[in-house]
Amino acid sequence: MPITSDIIRLCLTDKREEILAAQIVPRRLDVDDQLNYVFAGVRQTGKTYMLYQRVHQLLNQGIGWDEILYVNFEDERLTEVTSDDLNRFLEVHLETYGKRPYVFLDEIQNIPHWEKFVRRLADAKYRIYITGSNAKMLSKDVATTLGGRFVIRDVYPYSFEEYLRARDVKIGQDWQFSTEHSSTIKRNYNKYIHDGAMPAFATVNQSREALSSLYQKIYLGDIAARHGLKNERALALLIKKLAESVKNPVSYQRLRNSIVSTGNKISLPTVIDYVQYAADSWLVLPMENELSSFTTRESQKKYYFIDCGLLNLFLINPETSLLENLVAIQLMRRYGREQVRFYRNNHEIDFVVPDKKLAIQVSYSLLEPGTEEREIRPLQNFGATHPDWQLLIITHEEERLLDNGKSRIKILPAWKWLLKS
Repeated sequence: MPITSDIIRLCLTDKREEILAAQIVPRRLDVDDQLNYVFAGVRQTGKTYMLYQRVHQLLNQGIGWDEILYVNFEDERLTEVTSDDLNRFLEVHLETYGKRPYVFLDEIQNIPHWEKFVRRLADAKYRIYITGSNAKMLSKDVATTLGGRFVIRDVYPYSFEEYLRARDVKIGQDWQFSTEHSSTIKRNYNKYIHDGAMPAFATVNQSREALSSLYQKIYLGDIAARHGLKNERALALLIKKLAESVKNPVSYQRLRNSIVSTGNKISLPTVIDYVQYAADSWLVLPMENELSSFTTRESQKKYYFIDCGLLNLFLINPETSLLENLVAIQLMRRYGREQVRFYRNNHEIDFVVPDKKLAIQVSYSLLEPGTEEREIRPLQNFGATHPDWQLLIITHEEERLLDNGKSRIKILPAWKWLLKS
């Protein structure tokens, strides 16, 4: 039965009131008004609230609701909507206001064959913003489906600055030199790195249960159910092994051997598929070696978890792994996933960003025996052959400057680096 105009108007009006009442934590949102966007990311990263923020931006620019069409396809009143009904939303808006709107389509993957409608709007030069669940609309799927008409924006969990804002922690102008401010920031940083930065849980004091539930939805829904996997036990073991190996390159063969050693049969091609599914779901983010051959780059990568809270579900004595994972996600958030790599040749650098000429080592502490030699010497050797690069070591607490006349290495605690950068 076709949806009625009255129900459409009711849904649009209710959503308008919800958006106006929403408490929005401002996030980085740079958009070009001449482009269309898809916001993609793991569950619970706040993709919908990114749309809310964009609506508020338009309202603040003087654009009224007569030029904004926002449809939430998770509204239970729209469960019977089909692709044949999609144009009715546009018709109702045009009949009511007579103005071409900005179009916001939230969780549109619930409607089969939605992409034809969206492509037609894009070809007609409408400005469109879309979100979708990872279970049905992954980044690479969107790129294929929408044929280059949209810019895909990766949505990560909160940055540390956004996290502090969500928890109503004010960052004063002289926060680095204030004992009270820096103590408050460090206390929140400790929660940030252990409990993670998922927006839905940022203000929850006991978030481990919620994170465990979220992981189950990703593991069972976005990976196992989406791909029809039968060997869920092997998948769980693979994800656990990726968590335990988060600081080191890991090969498919090594993953297979670990799973087989537990008595679970699995083939190498299946391992490769499972790893790809975990990456597609945004649970893990792969990172390549800057110097390796194509074959090695594809078969031996590092895998970081999208959120430290999710990673912490798997770890015992997690401090060093959480610190490196935190740095990895922040670098990807800032520079893009494809721009951040590790460097392994005669010596190993945890992260390099070639376009920014930036090399970073991560070390929980440089005070332990042998750690300084292991972490500083490779960076100094790297700096000798890359004299115009910025060299940095990120620690838990230590801060100083190393200058041997040939290279300068800044050592910064992570909580301060997150805010300075």
